[in-house]
Amino acid sequence: MKHTFNCTAKFTGGYHGVGTIENRNLKSKISIPKEMDGPDIGTNPDEMLLSSAVTCFTITLSSMFERNNIPVEIDYVDASATINNEKQVLTYESITYKVYLISTAQIDEKKIVRYVNKSEEGCMITRALKGNVEVSIKNIYLNNNILI
Repeated sequence: MKHTFNCTAKFTGGYHGVGTIENRNLKSKISIPKEMDGPDIGTNPDEMLLSSAVTCFTITLSSMFERNNIPVEIDYVDASATINNEKQVLTYESITYKVYLISTAQIDEKKIVRYVNKSEEGCMITRALKGNVEVSIKNIYLNNNILI
């Protein structure tokens, strides 16, 4: 089964311009971020790609816990991206996650680490980025105790 998603983008004004993106559930202004000497109005492609990746990973992980009857909830996931501007060529270099989980049950910590890594590898966005952007899990916390 194939799924189709649509998005419309409008943009005027060149490098320091402003535009919009709109799809079924998202409408936002867009521009170049201040870190790249832009007007920083609305969001930008760098934030959007990071948001897509962390959203996909988080939903995949939550679904995997549910499917496998693992009594763990995702408190939150912190994500960061590194963009390299070497030789005036912007490259989306890496995405790193810190995963914060909570559970009141006794949990096999090795199993949790395995499911977190499996979810990162199985995420559709991670697979789309493979070979171009390094995606990794920096830390996993369970009830504020570090697992990795």
